[in-house]
Amino acid sequence: MRIIKVKDYAEMSRKTANLISAQLVMKPDSVLGLATGSTPVGAYRELIERYESGDLDFGHVTTVNLDEYKGLPRENEQSYYRFMHENLFDHINISPDRVHLPDGMNPDTAAECEAYEKLIRSLGGIDLQLLGLGHDGHIGFNEPAAEFPRETHCVDLQERTIEANKRFFASADEVPRQAYTMGIGTIMAARKIVMAVSGADKAEIAAKALLGPVTPEIPASILQFHPDVTVIADEAALSECVFQTV
Repeated sequence: MRIIKVKDYAEMSRKTANLISAQLVMKPDSVLGLATGSTPVGAYRELIERYESGDLDFGHVTTVNLDEYKGLPRENEQSYYRFMHENLFDHINISPDRVHLPDGMNPDTAAECEAYEKLIRSLGGIDLQLLGLGHDGHIGFNEPAAEFPRETHCVDLQERTIEANKRFFASADEVPRQAYTMGIGTIMAARKIVMAVSGADKAEIAAKALLGPVTPEIPASILQFHPDVTVIADEAALSECVFQTV
């Protein structure tokens, strides 16, 4: 695991975009695993700027998103499908048929999860997976649990996750209680992983995930076992970590 310490969110966003850009330069037809939430927005803005300046081409890129709320139609302004289009896809030259997210409106949980896994396998796997870090250590919607879920599955969201996401909805009652998410095994199968972390509110969980024991109670801790992980975190997020950084 390589840990890059940066000054603030802006620098974190630039360096995250640098790694994604380098991936696309090396392999223009890369399969990118993408994340939602506030953390990657800055990196997506950087990528848009680089596309607009002619430095990046997304014409051959394929994307698969980590997760999607179950029961939320794509047209809903809080769906992750909508989020990704507003914050990235609508501003670059990616082909619509190369954009993939779980279908939150599929009531057949087993069929949807199997289809998403089959899709990822058909693409040859994920070249670079972008992750954020939840306050309880979740990655994607893989919540603290007794074991690491292997493949794409439907998860019951914990109250802390619902509380964290309610700011995007009119009330906590409107936050979906379930979501489809890639499993830990699916994430760990990615050839490269980049995890971006920002803010003092992530300091405690960052220390546990990066330096603590590997346990499904801290899902992100499993990344310690991946052969090619880069963590880009600002000073505030690393304030409770004691190790050598670059």
